[in-house]
Amino acid sequence: MSNSQDTQLLKKALSEETETVDIHHAGTAMRFLTSYYSIQDGKTTILTGSKRMQERPIKNLVTALQNLGVEIEYLENEGFPPLKITGRKITETKVDVPANISSQFITSLLLIAGKLENGLEINLVGEVTSRSYIEMTLDILTKFGIKNSFVGNTIKVESTINQELSPVNYEVESDWSSASYFYSFAALGRETIYLKSFYKESTQGDSAIAEIYEKFFGIKTTFTEEEHQLKLQPIENFQFPKKIVLDMNNCPDIAQTLCVTAAGLKIPFEISGLGTLRVKETDRLLALHNELKKLGTETEFTDLTIKSISFGEPQENISIATYQDHRMAMSFAPFCLMKELHIEEEDVVEKSYPMFWEDLKIILNEN
Repeated sequence: MSNSQDTQLLKKALSEETETVDIHHAGTAMRFLTSYYSIQDGKTTILTGSKRMQERPIKNLVTALQNLGVEIEYLENEGFPPLKITGRKITETKVDVPANISSQFITSLLLIAGKLENGLEINLVGEVTSRSYIEMTLDILTKFGIKNSFVGNTIKVESTINQELSPVNYEVESDWSSASYFYSFAALGRETIYLKSFYKESTQGDSAIAEIYEKFFGIKTTFTEEEHQLKLQPIENFQFPKKIVLDMNNCPDIAQTLCVTAAGLKIPFEISGLGTLRVKETDRLLALHNELKKLGTETEFTDLTIKSISFGEPQENISIATYQDHRMAMSFAPFCLMKELHIEEEDVVEKSYPMFWEDLKIILNEN
């Protein structure tokens, strides 16, 4: 299992017998556990988190579960944690969910769907955000013997109540969003980097980083069979584009990395499809706007987009604020190849990648 804080908090919560469960900053755990506790028949759970967690909306997921018959109360502010969840057996079979919300809300429902009395049919209303993450979840369910389909905007998962499921060995692929930071190092430093445990036919949406960085930054990805190794190799005499225009609706978690890489190379960018970034660990679009200024990059942003306006010289004595967001720390780190900088609250990386700074030392020492 991953040694990330998110994973360890989720593991701990699943084994706790206490009525109150505190998942701190772990948004993924908050979303997945909301559905999990909803089907613990007769059990009441208070699910809470950090101050920032209590500012992150969860109404769309709660409404979907309430429409399926679950009793969930907001203990403080409408639409936000903490929640009081009274578990029950769900017999309802259909629910409508907005399609443009975080895919984790939908994944949360999918992870319990096979344990419902009559399975579950989810109708996604509107344009689907992060479709690849939904497909990844369904692929995992299939590997565990849970039958499902995804046609148009309708997802169906069959009940396994009367089915005998056998344990399976499942190898978890490395995280492509974490790989993105090393793509950025390769792009800014023009050095070859090797990573391992990545699959060529990955179902992770963030695997798009390989195509994106080859097209815009000249970093070619080569796969080897041994340890599923990646070779990130700069293309000689690569001609950088005059401007990067990209819709990252299917891979918003790597947008921060791309913006910092583009800022380092002074390539104008206009990135769209970023509607979910404003409700992450922090308002990531505002955070990017603020911190890119320190690198000499002026930007403007909307609820869905961010684009560069001008490039100047970086500040002296750069200190990057992380806003309690692991991705802010890691996405800005590669800029150290351009100019010395300080990352504030560097321990924030423990959320997803506790060994990031150690791995970074290896990269810098080798190159």
